[in-house]
Amino acid sequence: MNRQNKTYRILTAGAAAAVMGAALVMTGCSATGSTVTLPDTIKVQNTDSSDTITVTGTKEVQVTPDMAEIAFSVSSQASTASSCQEANNRDVTAAIETLKGLGVDEKSIQTSSYGLQPIRDWNSSTQKITGYQMETSLTVSDIPIDQAGTIISQSVAAGINGIDSVNYFSSTYDASYQEALKGAMAVAQAKAEAIAAAGGQTLGAVVHVEEQGYNPSARYSRAMLNSSSEAGAVADEMAVMPGQISVEATVIVDFDFGA
Repeated sequence: MNRQNKTYRILTAGAAAAVMGAALVMTGCSATGSTVTLPDTIKVQNTDSSDTITVTGTKEVQVTPDMAEIAFSVSSQASTASSCQEANNRDVTAAIETLKGLGVDEKSIQTSSYGLQPIRDWNSSTQKITGYQMETSLTVSDIPIDQAGTIISQSVAAGINGIDSVNYFSSTYDASYQEALKGAMAVAQAKAEAIAAAGGQTLGAVVHVEEQGYNPSARYSRAMLNSSSEAGAVADEMAVMPGQISVEATVIVDFDFGA
């Protein structure tokens, strides 16, 4: 999309003289008694010979993640609400101590949610309560990729019976994003040059840049396990394959564009 920014100039003896001359012609005299005549035409000249061209540049950089965030859950059941809470607290405490023993910083362990619900017999006419279930969710962040498999396996052995997801991060995101930004600017430059050449024009300097797409929390998620039976079955063979993260940068650039 071309945006035209043009400046116009009125080429006369001067705006003040023209206004004064018009006033004197209307009265038929001047301060000295002589008549002032205005020019027959007023010439308008475009003094800005360049337009502006706007292009978009996008660049994607692939980076291997080196950090993981794991969402665990501990689910407990018992006949009474208090005994269910006690059992759940015991299992959560054991899991947290196991995580700390594996080198996870206490600041990286967060109780993200918890809830206590009655278990009802939906087949009975009164839908009576037959017990209680409590679930506590733990989010563990800043885990080095090479330790993620061990932490998952050991946590399951310590009482965690649900693994909801594993998110992968890159600690070099900012550096990768800077690389993508440079690539995006190069793409925008190449596109603008091609458009200018096709139109027989000369590409000028960059006059404005708008950045889009910065996302420092870039990651991808994959649901791994969501039931206690599955978690127990694979605890000894857990393997973490993080793949790669796509870091993308987009810029919108305005260039001077003219003959």
